Amino acid sequence: MSKLTIAIGSDHAGFKYKQAIIAHLEGQGYQVKDYGTHSDASCDYPDFIRPVAEAVAAGEYDRGIVLGGSGNGEAIVANRVPGIRCGLCWNDQIAIWNRSHNDGNVLSIGERTVTEQQALSIVDTWLATEFEGGRHQPRIDKIDNPGLK
Repeated sequence: MSKLTIAIGSDHAGFKYKQAIIAHLEGQGYQVKDYGTHSDASCDYPDFIRPVAEAVAAGEYDRGIVLGGSGNGEAIVANRVPGIRCGLCWNDQIAIWNRSHNDGNVLSIGERTVTEQQALSIVDTWLATEFEGGRHQPRIDKIDNPGLK
């Protein structure tokens, strides 16, 4: 099985972990596209998060990872892109549920909320977890089609 392709982006407050995650993933053989930011200088997170979400929604990458201080704004921006199901994850169990129950295709992490080691573990867990389907699929279908019964 080939490795997933990953789009990643952050603002200044997520820059350090973004760099660590990129090195971690490339070391495991993942293809990673860095959408920026490229320093810890103050910047506006939508400039870097929306392109990640758009690339995933367009099918250019299998999954996306977005980072900021809390991860909240990043998740909000990503979820404004149709077809994106971004979850803010702060531990491995939340990452499992994001993938297994919600078929999350973008992961958001807050650099100010977890340690770097926890962030790497969350990423590994999230990437390794499959969507369960079953009873969860109709719920996913209703996200973009609210009229479904």
